[in-house]
Amino acid sequence: MPNVNVELGDRSYNIQIGANLLNELGTMCQQHNLGQKCVIVTDSNVEAAYAEIVTDSLKASGFDPIRITIKPGEVSKNLQVVQMCYELLAKHRIERNSFIVALGGGVVGDLAGFVAATYLRGISLVQIPTTLLAQVDSSVGGKVGVNLPAGKNLVGSFHQPRFVICDRATLASLPDREYKAGLAEVIKYGIIYDAQFFTQLDQNVDLLMNRDPAFLDLVIARCCQIKAAIVGKDEKESGLRAILNFGHTIGHGLEAITGYGRLLHGEAISIGQIAAARLSHMRLGLSKHDVERITSVFQRVGLPITIVLDASERRSLLEAMNLDKKVVSGGIKFVLIKSIGESEFGLRVEESMVAEIVDTLHEQ
Repeated sequence: MPNVNVELGDRSYNIQIGANLLNELGTMCQQHNLGQKCVIVTDSNVEAAYAEIVTDSLKASGFDPIRITIKPGEVSKNLQVVQMCYELLAKHRIERNSFIVALGGGVVGDLAGFVAATYLRGISLVQIPTTLLAQVDSSVGGKVGVNLPAGKNLVGSFHQPRFVICDRATLASLPDREYKAGLAEVIKYGIIYDAQFFTQLDQNVDLLMNRDPAFLDLVIARCCQIKAAIVGKDEKESGLRAILNFGHTIGHGLEAITGYGRLLHGEAISIGQIAAARLSHMRLGLSKHDVERITSVFQRVGLPITIVLDASERRSLLEAMNLDKKVVSGGIKFVLIKSIGESEFGLRVEESMVAEIVDTLHEQ
């Protein structure tokens, strides 16, 4: 069973990766000396599949769980739902030594993590990501938050989990669209950090698409290792951690202008990474061959690389990017790559060049 450690001093934690780990949750919580009272935050889709297993495991180990179930998707990642969670936690007298279990995909992890970070000025959090995207990205590193109508993740905090369980068995029930969306983050790690890993993905697309168990364990572990290495050096995104935002500047803008529903996060950042690769060619001289390799991998795993936007939507996209957290002193900052595996962050790109690249996203 591959495990990954995130080294953050007294806030270090372990990511356990394997199959059929949900039954071990209660024992793991005991080992971490977590309080008796706990809250499982999940969505209605995940609840039907896994909430009883998690609840039974906690009860068998002497814990007293309650459950909060939200609607699936980005529509729930807002301050109104956070308020609802606060009220339920207060009603059930959740205490400082209590903990929250985030059982679900990235939305659940971000929302539950933000509630854990802010209720009673912070209580313990356990992450159980059930989607590929959450297992390789959002559950690791401590970034939690919710959306505002003006943009994605504009309200948030850093709150590291006590531990993370990546149960690969939960991916078997993941719809194809959700699974493919997770591959966008997987591919990103190769692009920004590890050329050899990118080549491995490029050469084994069939294994990825068939959800080969052994290959998936290796892929999830490698993604977590890369993110752990980056977060260990820059926990609060003052420098290196920014490279994890490759493709996200345009991707988050696309999510915002399409109402957090038309595109899944992975689909939006797939398009965003294609745009960032093209910007990298224009701004840093990334070879056309590398742009084509990147584009090919996203196409072969079935992710979108284009989107049709009318003139009004294009203007809205540029406005949304100017509200993004990666904007500094009024300029749009991008993560770009000189070559596959070699990235640079904090690069200011002129709005005219961004607009030119956005126009290319219409090309079929």
